[in-house]
Amino acid sequence: MRSVWLALAATLLAALPVICRAAGIDASGGQRQPVNWAAISMFGLFVAVTLGITIWAARRTKTTSDFYTAGGQITGFQNGLAIAGDFMSAASFLGISAQIFSDGYDGLIYSIGFIVGWPIIMFLMAERLRNLGRFTFGDVASYRFAPTPMRSFAAFSTLAVVIFYLIAQMVGAGQLIRLLFGLPYEAAVVLVGGLMMVYVLFGGMSATTWVQITKAVLLLGGASFIAFMVMMRFNFSPEQLFSEAVAVKTRLAMAGGMSAADAQAAGTSIMGPGNFLKDPVSAFSFGMALMFGTAGLPHILMRFFTVPDAKAARSSVLWATTWIGYFYLLTFIIGFGAIVFVATNPAFIEADGTLVGGVNMAAIHLSQAVGGDIFLGFISAVAFATIIAVVAGLTLSGAAAISHELYAMVLKKGEADPVAELRISKITTLVIGAIAILLGIAFENQNVAFMVSLAFAIAASGNFPVLLLAILWKGCTSRGAVVGGFAGVVSALVLMILSPSIWVTVLGNQEAIFPYSSPALFSMTIAFVTIWLVSVTDWSPRGRQDRESYAEQRFRAETGIGASEAVAH
Repeated sequence: MRSVWLALAATLLAALPVICRAAGIDASGGQRQPVNWAAISMFGLFVAVTLGITIWAARRTKTTSDFYTAGGQITGFQNGLAIAGDFMSAASFLGISAQIFSDGYDGLIYSIGFIVGWPIIMFLMAERLRNLGRFTFGDVASYRFAPTPMRSFAAFSTLAVVIFYLIAQMVGAGQLIRLLFGLPYEAAVVLVGGLMMVYVLFGGMSATTWVQITKAVLLLGGASFIAFMVMMRFNFSPEQLFSEAVAVKTRLAMAGGMSAADAQAAGTSIMGPGNFLKDPVSAFSFGMALMFGTAGLPHILMRFFTVPDAKAARSSVLWATTWIGYFYLLTFIIGFGAIVFVATNPAFIEADGTLVGGVNMAAIHLSQAVGGDIFLGFISAVAFATIIAVVAGLTLSGAAAISHELYAMVLKKGEADPVAELRISKITTLVIGAIAILLGIAFENQNVAFMVSLAFAIAASGNFPVLLLAILWKGCTSRGAVVGGFAGVVSALVLMILSPSIWVTVLGNQEAIFPYSSPALFSMTIAFVTIWLVSVTDWSPRGRQDRESYAEQRFRAETGIGASEAVAH
């Protein structure tokens, strides 16, 4: 416990410059900016509550099962809220609203894409995952396959998804803290990374779960209030809201020098597709990434092992889908509300016409426009909680990929000392945290929702095809799953780097080699075809064994008989 207290004290000391900066105090005692005590109080309250949760969880985290899955004792309702808290990330709250603020109707593709993946999880995967796995999705994928290559793929794919997802969260966190407290962006990212590492290092899944539950309740309440206040200004008529948003966009276009006809076209364009994704292939590929990537996110799949049985797993998905679906309806209102109340307010606009703090801060500015400084403080703290909760879940799944998949199951062949495994997991947490900080700084100007879509594309291209075919297709073999999984992940990464989003925007080249914004349509196809082709041509002894083991796997997946023993291990 002494080490826990020392770490928490160090974190609070690290946060002190933020609080001083927010209060307008610099090292020389001079005033730097007006005091926003509401924001300071809300931020401090959230940090205090979550650190308290971490202290409580640290006392309960004694085994690998406690660290990875909270001992499997989270209820279905609690886990549903935690999944919602894990899924409603900075990309959802800040990024989707920002995309709708910029491009209107097109931003809805995020909301639709994110939500339609949940029926796949509910009907095809949730119960089977819980019955077959113990800590990670690699446990499921390697149930009847050769464990060493399968778990090596699971670790590689998990880390690829986690890194891209973490970039988006760190960018959102840095921009939020910079806007709220006036800190340099780099210092804000370092602060968030430090807090996240404390939560995961000492509290494990218990702390992460309860931080996610707390954050989900606060975020749903805060977003509901923003949407209510926006709609109240328009007599709860969506038509009036959309009409005013079109009028605002038209006026802004005319102020920018457009002719009346062109300005009118620009204004009405926010109610139709084409502003964000210019061609059908990009739109289709992008939608596939969001839909199927949801069913392959390692930090979401890991949550199904925190509940006691398959029934609770199914209940988790039902509750999570309810909360997430409701939340995405709110983001649509928030995005259009920001067009009306933020884009027209000079207090939120820089001299060059850009949004103060960047476009990702549209929802934060809207909270101040409809609720004043006190609500700004509340919603900023909630957004910070959103980022911390998701980052903690991502880091935990990344740490599990190294400590459980590679160290315990591959290197030690399932005979690892639990104390050593926990130590490896905590070291990995520090490394992942450092990588997240560095990449968060490097990708400062990217839209956070788009960065998350890249993580979804990797999950859809690697994890999802392997899991789906491993669970549902008797003919899938170890060789096919591993080769096809790696083919999907590697092709997604390569095409992503060659796409306009990285090759042009980040690397500064003139023209992209791969013309589409999302690689999922192509990389998913490569994965499925490769898994099928390699499996049907694999008549090795291991391949025959994999096919013969399917009946036993299916029995376990659909009945759950034997699952309790695996969890108790």
